[in-house]
Amino acid sequence: MTSRTHYTPPRHSGLPGVQKSPPEKAVPVAKLEQWRSSFLLALIMLAMAVLALWAVWLQLISNDFLQAKGAARYSRLLEIAAPRGKIYDRNMLVLASNVPARAIWIIPEEVKMTATQEANLAKLLGISVADIRKKLAKDDKRFVYLRRQVDQDVADKIKEMNIPGVYSQKEVKRDYPQGDVFAHLTGFTNIEGDGQDAIEWAYNKTIEGKPGSRRVIRDRIGNVIEDEGVVEAAVPGQDVVLSLDARVQYIVFNALREVVDVKRAKSASAMVVDTQTGEVLAMANYPSFDPNKRSGMTGDQLRNRALTDVFEPGSTLKPFSVSLALEEGLVTPTTIIDAQGGHLQIGDANISDSHPNGALTVEQVIQKSSNVGTSKIALKLKPVDMWTMFNSLGFGQSYKVGFPSVAAGILRPYKNWQPIEQATMSYGHGIAMSLLQLTHAYTIFARDGELIPLTFIKAGNSDVVSGTKIFSPKTMAAMRKMMEMATEPGGTAPKAQVIGYRVAGKTGTAYKVEGNGYNKNKYVASFAGLAPASKPRIIVTVIVDEPPEAEHFGGLIAAPVFSQIVSETLRTLSVAPDAPYKTAVVTDGVGESM
Repeated sequence: MTSRTHYTPPRHSGLPGVQKSPPEKAVPVAKLEQWRSSFLLALIMLAMAVLALWAVWLQLISNDFLQAKGAARYSRLLEIAAPRGKIYDRNMLVLASNVPARAIWIIPEEVKMTATQEANLAKLLGISVADIRKKLAKDDKRFVYLRRQVDQDVADKIKEMNIPGVYSQKEVKRDYPQGDVFAHLTGFTNIEGDGQDAIEWAYNKTIEGKPGSRRVIRDRIGNVIEDEGVVEAAVPGQDVVLSLDARVQYIVFNALREVVDVKRAKSASAMVVDTQTGEVLAMANYPSFDPNKRSGMTGDQLRNRALTDVFEPGSTLKPFSVSLALEEGLVTPTTIIDAQGGHLQIGDANISDSHPNGALTVEQVIQKSSNVGTSKIALKLKPVDMWTMFNSLGFGQSYKVGFPSVAAGILRPYKNWQPIEQATMSYGHGIAMSLLQLTHAYTIFARDGELIPLTFIKAGNSDVVSGTKIFSPKTMAAMRKMMEMATEPGGTAPKAQVIGYRVAGKTGTAYKVEGNGYNKNKYVASFAGLAPASKPRIIVTVIVDEPPEAEHFGGLIAAPVFSQIVSETLRTLSVAPDAPYKTAVVTDGVGESM
């Protein structure tokens, strides 16, 4: 039996060129897993520590961030409205003040009401059902005003309707208890309480005060559920006391209303000024408006014509040029002026009088209102001197009284004047001004040639206000005499007379300027004067726009208004009569020239 031999292959180490490999080491598996676990645990612990420190920082050290986030959701700063100051007349009668009101608002998505409730709500608010539906359809579904500044009793009726989604909140509105009588003086505010015109606008910064603020917590529909207190207190506005006297203002307003309503004039304006202080005691326009009910108002009603409208003053301007000629010694009160039968030819133009006047003294030129006589006196003056006088009186310049839209008037440069223009300006044509400017200029006649500033704010208990000297007392005394003659029989304004008092003044009548020329079917009638003539206490100016054809002269329609205002005002102010034995007036006069 053949035996088999087992063959064992040789190891690699025994092969030529093959080296012997070292034996493999075992991997420590348990130790690797332990290192990884420790590392992950350390990371977790570190993250937790960081979070813990961050929480401690937010909660204990600096929690402003979280507080701000929370407050942003429900905490609000509410403005505390500053009470607007009141406006008083000189005797502390209230002309403007704040009264409580309510704002009615809705959350459209919450409103649920019947057609009947909708109609009643519209009626209470004074709006249409269509207006309500339009507001309900607005994109803003969270807060929409239905109407602001609603009276409290109306708000109470709306609350009783218990309509879901309809709410109200407190606010105030401006109240003007004197209504249309003072409307052009007080002005009015807008829905936010900002002054929009007249004193409310001119002194808005003084009257409005400074708003404050308080922090509150509100729920999701805006109701205040917690008051966290005042952040900044509101500073109330200051009161304003005007120079105006309500008693005199009512006298003036009623006189203007009568002449417009009875005589069918388009409008009328008047001013009363205290000659001692320059305080405006009254300024009124008619038609007017009620600042408490401004819906449907027109520009004619809103416009303060005494300040904004300019007109050709006509013969009320004659005393100025004649005064300048007196001042320069070119004429005296008794100088004879040939009126040439009431006609004066200058180039291609003809100046005429309403009567065929012959030889007149300078006094009679004013008394009878001669255009020819005034022109001949004015042509003795140098144009530059006449222009300088007009300019010094404020003509052609906006008089700064703080009100908006005060007119500057028209005064053309003297270098462009032709003789005919110099002549016509002397009797108030080719030059334009506001009633305020004319009133201001007339202070020189009451103050012996001194032009004093006017004010709508009550003056203190200081001495008589001083001004700028324009003419000498001698010239003004002579002119006052002439102006007094104009109000007496034989003058153009006997209807300006007042029982118990001497008055002095001048009528004015002019064609109305429309477009680029005169409308010879429309007139502007005026009167400017002072009283008592012996020691003037007040200046009164009146303008009537578009008086009726039959009474279009200033002596016929404006002079009687002047008389009524002067008579009642002097007695109201307890001014002693300077003609106690004058128990009747003679109204025979002459027609004035245009």
